Amino acid sequence: MKSSFVLDLGKEKRLALLLDSYYSNCLKHYDFGRVQNLREQLLGVDVIFKHKISQKTFLVDEKAQLDYINEDLPTFAFELHYLKNGILKDGWLFDASKKTDFYALVTGIYEDEPNKYTSCKIAFVNRKKLLELLKTKGVTKTCLLEYYQKEPLPHGKMKLKELDPRTEGYLYHSKNNKAEQPFNLILKLDYLFSNRVAKKFT
Repeated sequence: MKSSFVLDLGKEKRLALLLDSYYSNCLKHYDFGRVQNLREQLLGVDVIFKHKISQKTFLVDEKAQLDYINEDLPTFAFELHYLKNGILKDGWLFDASKKTDFYALVTGIYEDEPNKYTSCKIAFVNRKKLLELLKTKGVTKTCLLEYYQKEPLPHGKMKLKELDPRTEGYLYHSKNNKAEQPFNLILKLDYLFSNRVAKKFT
């Protein structure tokens, strides 16, 4: 299996053009700047929003469903763990080194013209509030690692007792179809909206 990292970079550059157009047209009270520094990007910062009056800044990490072009899924995958050269690494959700204030979840990405993304949906998720919500449900980094360490760990969907899989979320292990074998927490977008952790932007 070939890593999708290089391919995803090309898709992300195309998507950034669309996202920047949305930010330019829809952000009334904020200026924004796209981060070019790779080190900052690795720390979970793709875009910086700055309030025009208070000058307060917010660090935004863009997460996009680039594997599901021309689809509109009701869920989003939050990365818990992945493998790199056979070594287990922490995913971005519980990575304490990340500086992210908000995730920009990009869904419903449509490509109505060749090699050009023409529309999408954006939801902003307050990272701190998300982690607090999960903690109240008993969904912690330690708890989720215990699920990962169960043997044998199958490919595909896994229920976790802390969340209702129909309305809240579940686990998913991409063991057979991705080189990094990511282990993700799949959350329902409506669950995030109803708990005021996420807000629709477009």
